[in-house]
Amino acid sequence: MKRSRRDAPRKGSSAASKFDSHRFRSAEHQKRFEAIKGWSFHRERRVQLREEEYMDFQEEIARRHWTPLVTPMAKFDPEVVLEFYANAWPMEEGVQDMHSWVRGQWIPFDANALSQFLGDPLVLEEDQQCEFS
Repeated sequence: MKRSRRDAPRKGSSAASKFDSHRFRSAEHQKRFEAIKGWSFHRERRVQLREEEYMDFQEEIARRHWTPLVTPMAKFDPEVVLEFYANAWPMEEGVQDMHSWVRGQWIPFDANALSQFLGDPLVLEEDQQCEFS
């Protein structure tokens, strides 16, 4: 079946160039996604310690409530992860709002959001800054 001229794709336009506001914060973020979509992912290596092994280490993980952090997810969707990274890309140099846009939802990734995701292992006073050492 032949296409009519009216049905043929127009030169310079493509479905990929149309801005998808459900998946991306802006057309620039969509372009960023196109630039990074070739990234590959390496699964985290799961380390299973026996109950009697490295007890100090295991106790410290438990004390800090880091069990979710040291337990890799069984499955993930690489395309959703790439959307997160593309939409987290700062619009201006030096400005980071610590939110990303994924499938129509705002996803915060500041210290408070990460702490909450991990089960609130880190409790900061009102004026206290998060320090990693």
